[in-house]
Amino acid sequence: MSLSLQSAARELFAENLLHEIITPHMWTMNAASVENNEVPFTAITYDTRTVTPGSLLVCKGNFNPKYLEQANKLGMAAYVATNDYSAYTDAPGLIVSDDKKALSILAQAYYDHPERQLTLIGITGTKGKTTTAYYTHAIINALSGNTTALFSSVDNCVDGMHYVESDLTTPESLDAVRMMREAVNNGMKYLVMEVSSQAYKVNRVYDFHFDVAAFLNISPDHISPIEHPSFENYLWCKRQIIRNADMLVLGERSDHEQLLLEDAELNRVPVSTFALADSPAQADIADVTCAPTNMEHTAFDYFVDGERLGSLTLAMEGDFNYANAAAALAIAHDVGMDVSDPRALASLADVRISGRMEEMHDSRSNTLAIVDYAHNFASVNALLDFVEQRYGAEHPHITLITGSVGNKAYDRREGIVKAAQDRVQKLILTAEDTDTEPIEQICSEMANNVTNEDLDVQTILERAEAVKHAVDEARAADGGLSILLLIGKGDEQWIKDRNIHTPYEGDSQIIRRLFA
Repeated sequence: MSLSLQSAARELFAENLLHEIITPHMWTMNAASVENNEVPFTAITYDTRTVTPGSLLVCKGNFNPKYLEQANKLGMAAYVATNDYSAYTDAPGLIVSDDKKALSILAQAYYDHPERQLTLIGITGTKGKTTTAYYTHAIINALSGNTTALFSSVDNCVDGMHYVESDLTTPESLDAVRMMREAVNNGMKYLVMEVSSQAYKVNRVYDFHFDVAAFLNISPDHISPIEHPSFENYLWCKRQIIRNADMLVLGERSDHEQLLLEDAELNRVPVSTFALADSPAQADIADVTCAPTNMEHTAFDYFVDGERLGSLTLAMEGDFNYANAAAALAIAHDVGMDVSDPRALASLADVRISGRMEEMHDSRSNTLAIVDYAHNFASVNALLDFVEQRYGAEHPHITLITGSVGNKAYDRREGIVKAAQDRVQKLILTAEDTDTEPIEQICSEMANNVTNEDLDVQTILERAEAVKHAVDEARAADGGLSILLLIGKGDEQWIKDRNIHTPYEGDSQIIRRLFA
């Protein structure tokens, strides 16, 4: 871990990011003339609160230079920014055209490029990223002797075994590279990571190159003024993973499949496919295929290049999860794993992810609760397909408890209602991660999207109260099957309100307590 002002300037100059170098004694210098600045930085950070003596501070995003006063007191050695802050500090500054790209480049240099010592696997798509990442991690870990790290929206794991709750789907570049270095130091050889559209939009994965990339599927999501202005921009950002990969795993019959194949051809990226088939007779529709072996869809056969690997029953139900498992097998196969090894399928059987397809039965009534992270049209539709397939013959009374995020992804509000309103009997609107937008406003907007006059719609702002109300109603029913679908939060132990994580018991924990 050695990075000095001179070497940092060289790295940024090589990437055509460096505009000028500001020093207390000289207004500008070019990269070649930085002399006597080979003293290594002691740390690199983008948070002024974590500056230590000798640190390099990258002023990313909407940086307020008033915070440099604290950085000066803490011993900042130099800064990187898109603006000249010499009026606020005597420390030298590297002025760049893009602070996010600079952060990624400098992080890799500071930590001596750990990404080059790992087989990098990136997974993107509108739905299924987390589950596919966990399945891929399980397979490769089983076949490589626990040498696989994981970056996901739920947990990060840098030693193959221990999991720490994550903050972002894809970590900020500096955090990602730091964890990669920890992973390499822990003997990891592989890294499986979710790659969000935002990661490409804001350059969190700038200059990351994936040995294998998976593009699972695509449908409208994350469209808002602070995310993506249009579906076209959302899709364009996700497509960037293809030109930054050596191999591509693609969902067969995905929307915009032809465009994605053209991207792969243009960038000379070989493509393998995975698919969910209707029956084993369609085993050859993709390189890796899964197909149900019974009417209940509780077990699936898996095929690679038309050859049967075996049958699998997953702990997390739903056809979409079996498709995610097929994607994981395709990824593992492409990184050189022998997926015909019985340990490959066996590793998937018991994988569970907190807050994903958790099914719980009430001990006092004929009520089933399913907690899932479904949060847009596609995922809610897939969840209801599972309910109809598995429980449709019992004509259940279905209650959906949901909210939607505030200040962003406005399309979800209509999408969730559109997917559910003709397939559930009751809709309870409640709190989710609302940031600064009032909960009442979000719930009202969702209610205004309801066009089915027969749908019972109720708003209960406190989420825990909404869950309890749904359970009480189910228990008071006439004895037929009641299904409660709690979506959007998974098992998160907080709700984001006004940019602050406020404690929340968690959907799964509330159900377990009420059903006990």
